[in-house]
Formats: sequence, C-alpha cells, structure tokens
Amino acid sequence: MSIQGETREKIKATVKEPKHYQVMMYNDDFTSMEFVVGILTDIFRKPQPEAERLMLLVHQKGKAAVGLYPYDIAATKVQTAAARARQEGFPFRMTVEEAE
Repeated sequence: MSIQGETREKIKATVKEPKHYQVMMYNDDFTSMEFVVGILTDIFRKPQPEAERLMLLVHQKGKAAVGLYPYDIAATKVQTAAARARQEGFPFRMTVEEAE
C-alpha cells in the first residue's frame, strides 16, 4: 500500500573489508628453532616446509611477517604463542602491526 506523494530514500550500503594486520616474529638467541616451527605449524597453521622457511627467514633477517589477519585473530594468535613461550621458558617475541 503506497501513500500518495511518498518519498523513498535509496540507501547505498557499502561493506568495508576489515583492516588487516601482520604478525611480526622476532629472532632471539634463546628460543629453539623447533619451538618456532611448532608455533608456526600449530598456531598459525603453516605447512611444515613453509614453517621452516619462515623460521629461517626470521633467524637470518632478525624479524619477518608470518601472517596477515584481522586484528582480533592476529592478537589472539600472538597471545597464544606468548603464553606457550612463557610456559616453555623462552623469551620469544611477536607483535601485531597494521599492514601497509
């Protein structure tokens, strides 16, 4: 049922993709390579060869981006990895940075 003279407003909805954040992993002299590969395979779901490649990249360059995620997911993965590192006694460090 339409009222005469009724004005309908068209609303254009735009859906924004969530911003993505990169998880940065840093090298240290104490965290074992096996632990880092385990973090990459278990928490970041990287296949073994990619996890080993990333671990070596971090070791050689001092740091590397190991994943791109929405903020909440990136922060959760970093917190989970940090808790596991504390439990194992490693000074392992990761950060979340806005992707460029």
